[in-house]
Amino acid sequence: MKKIKALFLLSMLSMSMLMIVGCSKTEAEKPAETTETEKVEGVGDLTKENPIQVNKEEGTVTFLAQVNGKYFYEPTRHAAVFADGSNGEKAVFRGFVNHEDLYNGLIEIGAKAGENMTLDNKETTNVQGDAFDVSVNWTGAEKAVTIDEAIKDSNGTPIDIRFGGNLKTAMDKKTGCLICLDSCPVGITSNASYTYGSVEKTKTVEFMGNKDILPEDGTYVAVTMKLKK
Repeated sequence: MKKIKALFLLSMLSMSMLMIVGCSKTEAEKPAETTETEKVEGVGDLTKENPIQVNKEEGTVTFLAQVNGKYFYEPTRHAAVFADGSNGEKAVFRGFVNHEDLYNGLIEIGAKAGENMTLDNKETTNVQGDAFDVSVNWTGAEKAVTIDEAIKDSNGTPIDIRFGGNLKTAMDKKTGCLICLDSCPVGITSNASYTYGSVEKTKTVEFMGNKDILPEDGTYVAVTMKLKK
C-alpha cells in the first residue's frame, strides 16, 4: 500500500513539473508587446524620403521642414535652408528638400525667376521674380500661419518672397539656401523688402522665429509657397 501511495505521489509530482515547464515555455515564446508607436518624421504625406509636393492646379509647392528653436532667440537672415547645405543650421526652418528640387518645382507651377542678382550687385539690388504667399502648417495646428506670423521682422515690414532663381550659383556654393530674408544672389527665393547685408552688415533689420506662434523646436512643418497671380 505504501509503495502504491509513493508511486502515486511521484506521478503527481512529475505532472506538476511538466505543467510548470510547459507554462514557462509558452510565456517565453510570446512576442514582446510594442509599448510605443514609432514617431513619424513628417507632415501628412510629406516625409524625409518624399519631402516635396508640387500642385500645378493650385500653383503651390510644399516642402517638409523642421523648426530650429535656436532662432526664437537669435537673429538670422535665413527662413529655410536645406539641411545638408553648408547653411543648414542657420535658418528658422531646416528644410529637407534640396535647392535644385525646389527650383524645379517652382518652374513646374509656372513661376518665372528674376535672375537679376549677382555676387557683385547684391548689396545694391532688390531681388526680382514672381512673388509667393508663403505659409507654414504642422500636425495639430488649428490653421496654417503666414510667413509674416511665423517670422518676426523687427521693423514690421511685410516679407516679400520672390523667385530669384540663382540655380547655377546655388549649385556652385552648396549653401542650401531655399528662402532668404534679404535679397540674395544664392538663395532660390528671397525677400525683396531688403538688400543683401541688411541683417548681418548694416543691421537694418532683425528676423527671428515667432515662439508665440510656431511649435516647439524640432517639430516637423510643411512650408507652402503659393504663386501669386
